Amino acid sequence: MLTKETLKILKENNIKLDRRKGQNYLIDSNILQKIVNYANLSKDDTILEIGAGIGTLTIPLAESSGKVIAIEQDQKIAAILEKRLSDLGIRNVEVLTADATKIDFPKFNKVVSNLPYKISSPITFKLLEYDFDFAILMYQLEFAQRMVAKPGDSNYSRLSLMLHFCADIELLFEVSKHCFFPEPKISSAVIKLIPNKKAEIDEFFKRTSRALFQHKKKKVRNALVDSFHEIAPLDKKEAKKVVSKLNPDLLSERAVKLNPAKVMAISKQLNDMIKNL
Repeated sequence: MLTKETLKILKENNIKLDRRKGQNYLIDSNILQKIVNYANLSKDDTILEIGAGIGTLTIPLAESSGKVIAIEQDQKIAAILEKRLSDLGIRNVEVLTADATKIDFPKFNKVVSNLPYKISSPITFKLLEYDFDFAILMYQLEFAQRMVAKPGDSNYSRLSLMLHFCADIELLFEVSKHCFFPEPKISSAVIKLIPNKKAEIDEFFKRTSRALFQHKKKKVRNALVDSFHEIAPLDKKEAKKVVSKLNPDLLSERAVKLNPAKVMAISKQLNDMIKNL
């Protein structure tokens, strides 16, 4: 039913979806319903949806919530969405034709989106600048696995580390690539993200984590020296001198095995030493 409806709308409007823009539309009604169920909607909710497309998710969200703010960058597709909503008599959706990475979001309390995958990282961190209850979000499976990875995991990354300090994240379920049209090259996953600022992370911490995770399989000593230019403009000799003053137990660990607290400790030690140079 959903597959036929999606293909019919695309054909009638001469729309050819572009995989490069992340235009992969969900065509599995069971997955759609699971997403809506996890959102636990009520008429008190204002939902932010990013990458609304032709309204596959927008319409059921509107039926169960007070308001939906639907952002769609493609003008032609946004016009189709507005017509569908009008034809169905749905009046509690505000359609914004815009680049979600570049606009200020109106007030909302939940986010429910099948995100355009090419903006996964910037849009996630942008969302975390806002105050809201939680988000139910679809990502590429690999990206979602990095979001929830723990120290020592092969996909533990700077993304895993940064999100530890910003949110509580749960991978809810995986979604086969066969559930989309056109079919993407990789499976997806739906996560639940609850904003939770566990610690303030400053720019110095971001630079330190970037240096460490550029060489995450190396020991901390070598990872920091090899990428110290990310942290401060010191030559290699000076960088080695500063790094050698860090806790020796930390220096001998592999960067990929550092838990967030240890990365924070390294960042603070380095910051103090550089200030005193």
